[in-house]
Amino acid sequence: MKKEKTSLLRNGAVQSLLASLLCIILGLVVGYIALLLINPAGANGAILAIVENFMTYSKTTAQLRYFGSTLVKTAPLLMCSLSVLFAYKVGLFNIGAAGQYVVGTGAALYCALGLKLPWFLCLIAAILAGAALGAISGVLKAYCNVNEVISCIMLNWISLYAVNMVLTLVKEETSPYTFTLASTNEGALLPSLGLGALFSKNQYVGLAIPLAIVTAVLVWVLLEKTKLGYELKATGCNKSAAKYCGMREQKNLILTMAIAGGLAGMGAAMLFLSGFEQWQCTQSAVPAMGFNGIAAAFLGGLNPIGAIFSSYFIQHITNGGAYVDKTMYSSQISDFISALIIYLCGFVLFFRTALNAWLNRRDEKKSAAAAGKGGDGK
Repeated sequence: MKKEKTSLLRNGAVQSLLASLLCIILGLVVGYIALLLINPAGANGAILAIVENFMTYSKTTAQLRYFGSTLVKTAPLLMCSLSVLFAYKVGLFNIGAAGQYVVGTGAALYCALGLKLPWFLCLIAAILAGAALGAISGVLKAYCNVNEVISCIMLNWISLYAVNMVLTLVKEETSPYTFTLASTNEGALLPSLGLGALFSKNQYVGLAIPLAIVTAVLVWVLLEKTKLGYELKATGCNKSAAKYCGMREQKNLILTMAIAGGLAGMGAAMLFLSGFEQWQCTQSAVPAMGFNGIAAAFLGGLNPIGAIFSSYFIQHITNGGAYVDKTMYSSQISDFISALIIYLCGFVLFFRTALNAWLNRRDEKKSAAAAGKGGDGK
């Protein structure tokens, strides 16, 4: 019976789940303490509002509508999470998911608003734009040995200002926001597939949600069940060994970053082609979606299936922060609580390592004790 428990604790999926739950609990506890220090009277209500999110509404119709809105923003976050974890599995840290998300936004909206293309062509354009930007970092890594973190950070800002300039061509005259798809090109809106009716006629709920889940499953299959996935991971573990075995390590690095970039670009299209948001052409900060994808990837244990749940959770608490009583706390308090939990997500791998170290020490003590008893018996 003890052996079964030990083997269960050593299971990678179980360890990831335990580590993720620990991060979530710690984040909520630290956030609650911060709320108590700021204003003890409203701390209980504030933390409950963050956790409950749309459940704060008493009517089922309102709950469903705002649940749908949470799912709409979960889809792009999931795609950014997949982008990060795909690269990480191959030994690369794609901090450029934010920039790839931005160029995906630019490509999708310009094709939709400027060229009046249908939604599927806009989606493809976003994927190609993100893949192209990711491939640039891959080429620099493969042929110039430029660290992908450095090149990605630089490209994030280049992408932001380039997209701002391009999208000024399709923005409203009296505001810094791009035109709405509904009034300019309805054919560019993602199909609802009848899902909107399930969420109290929330018009933004549609194809993006099931498409993101299917993509997560396909990424898992690619990484775990295909020859290409094995080659990519082998290249990430040791480029020299991969080259010795006949694998094209440079091509694999470029392909990895291109796929990662395409996933992030696809996530941008899922959000903006739903009509849920408009791009602000005066934006001076890279969208947080790409960076939150890093947290979602680690909270999900760097597993595509786990990323589905972790992405939803992060978006759930982020949206839940909007229901905190602003008369008791500043408007930034919800972002602060979300940031605490997201920050702790980075410790998932640390907790797994610590757990394995503890299990190893325990097994060594048991082995030593068993050996001692055996010697005494003799």
